[in-house]
Formats: sequence, structure tokens, C-alpha cells
Amino acid sequence: MAAELQVGLIGYGLAGSVFHAPLIMHTPGLALHSIVSSQRDRLLRSFTDVRICDDPQLLFDDPALDAVVIATPNDAHAPLARAALAAGKHVLVDKPFALSVAEAESVVRAAQEAERVVTVFQNRRHDADFLTLKQVIDEGSIGRVAECHSHFDRFRPQVRDRWRESDAPGSGLWMDLGPHLLDQMLQLFGWPDAISTDLMAQREHALGNDYFHAVLHYPRHRAILHAGSLVAASGPRFIVHGDAGSYLKDGLDVQEDQLRRGIAPGAPGWGLDPQHGHVVRIDADGHTQRSTVDNVPGDYRAFYAAFRDAMLGVGAAPVSTAQALQLMRLLEAGAESARSGQRVAL
Repeated sequence: MAAELQVGLIGYGLAGSVFHAPLIMHTPGLALHSIVSSQRDRLLRSFTDVRICDDPQLLFDDPALDAVVIATPNDAHAPLARAALAAGKHVLVDKPFALSVAEAESVVRAAQEAERVVTVFQNRRHDADFLTLKQVIDEGSIGRVAECHSHFDRFRPQVRDRWRESDAPGSGLWMDLGPHLLDQMLQLFGWPDAISTDLMAQREHALGNDYFHAVLHYPRHRAILHAGSLVAASGPRFIVHGDAGSYLKDGLDVQEDQLRRGIAPGAPGWGLDPQHGHVVRIDADGHTQRSTVDNVPGDYRAFYAAFRDAMLGVGAAPVSTAQALQLMRLLEAGAESARSGQRVAL
């Protein structure tokens, strides 16, 4: 059996502790070698065979390390990625890839010069609800899509003391959930003609945007993306209307909740969504027909498996550099639309 690829993780906040560390440790062919964190004492009680340090340079200088995963606040993504690539490491950056298109392009150039893989963490391509929606559309169950509504709403009325809700560069909901929802639509429908976006700070004492409503304009349909922080009564996660019927799906993918509860990736029940969606059609006599859709299992480990294969030279990166740059352009265009109050042509 081939030796495991050694992975270093920079950052052990929400993204690092809940998502990346467990996924690295439970993806065959990968080993968690090092963690860079200021929480050294806490981590030494949790990890006995992982090096804990407080300086990313120690990872860059370590010849035993094959790859670096960057799960820091967003403004450090690009500088750390460039440094890791310059040291000859493969790199996986948590979303967003960078703060701007220009920063993202500098990371891509660094990867090309180093001849190393660089990719961005789009785990929600492997959500059960998204995979099921893609299958529904691909199979033609609802015909040609006219509207696709994607909601990712939460009820978090109190502004928390954390960088994601500060006024720091790269903070706010648009840079947090926006990359996921936009990427899913690009996977389903490709590049839109234009984007219209509304960003707001709705909560008292909010420092950054905690609400967004974005419309992607396609020639014959619209994709509407919405996320709010003051939604106690969430509606469906997806509502998609087509010329042959509609698809409705309640609830969020279960994997984040499973990870937060300490369930190991791959454990029994992993990625199995108990809430099924429905296709609704109207027959020739005007009667409503409603059928249940079996869910496709989700598995975030598929992302890390693809990253592993790309490092080994036997597969493509799970998110190509072209896709990473494309998404950054869409994030920037959405922010410009919100500033100007105008639709931005793409």
C-alpha cells in the first residue's frame, strides 16, 4: 500500500476543527501531520500523534509535508497559499479562495510556477440535497428549469464576537455562504449573463452584511440565492420550477451537523438525508400529483479523495483554478452590484 500523504492544517477554528481535521483523518491515503494553532495546550490534550505548533513557516520548511490546508480568517488565505506553494507544497484553501480576483490570480500563478496543485474547498458540491437536485434536473423530471430558488437561512439574532461577523476584510455572509451557493449554481447552469445582488446588515450592532439576495440572470431562467440571519421559520432549501413540474426540498444537508456532534465521517448514517424532496406535477385534468424523490447520499470525503488523487497525478483537482477564478469574479460582481444598486453584466 502506498504511503499516506502528509497534510498540515493551518487554523483550528470552526472550519479547521469541524470540517478539515476530521475529513483529513477519515480520508484513506491522507494523514494529519501538523496543526498550526494558538490553542496549543488544548490541542495537545486532543492529539497525541499530530505535531502542534504556532508558526506556519514550520510547515512550509518541513520536507515530510506534502500538502497544506489553509483554514484561517479570509484575509490570510492568499498570502499563506503563496508561501506554501513557494515552499513546494500542494495547497487546499478554505472558501473563499481569496479576497479579490487579483489576489486569486496571484495564487494561481504561484501554483503554476511551483507545479503544484491548488484548489478551494467547495464541500457543498457533495451535499446530499444538491446532488439529488442535480439528478432531478439531469433526469428531466421537472423539464426545462425556469426558476431555481436556493435558500440557506439561519436564526442568529445576536452578533457574535468572531472574525466572520466583524468588519475585517473578507468578513460577512456574502463571503461566507455566497461562495457555496454561487458555486452550486455554476455547477448546475454554468456562467450567467448578469448578476443582481442586495447585501444588508440587518441585525442590531452588525458590522458586516448578514443578509444577501442575489439573482443570476440566464437567457431563459433565473437562479435566486438567499441567505438571512433572522429567519426563525425557514422555508425550503430548494424550490425549482420547470415546464414539466416543480421540485421542493426542506432541510439542510446533515453532514455539518454530524461533524459538529463529533460523528466520524463514514460512520453509519453518514451523509444520509432523512428529509426527502418531492416532485409536484399537474396532470392533463388539472390534478396535482406529488411524488417522493429518493435522496442521493452526500459525502464530503469525496472532495478530499479528489484532492489526494490530484496530488498523486491520477485525477483532476476537485475545483480547477479556472473554476476558482470564475467564482471570485462572480463574488466581486455581486459586491459591485450591491454597491451600485445596478445589475452587473458578466
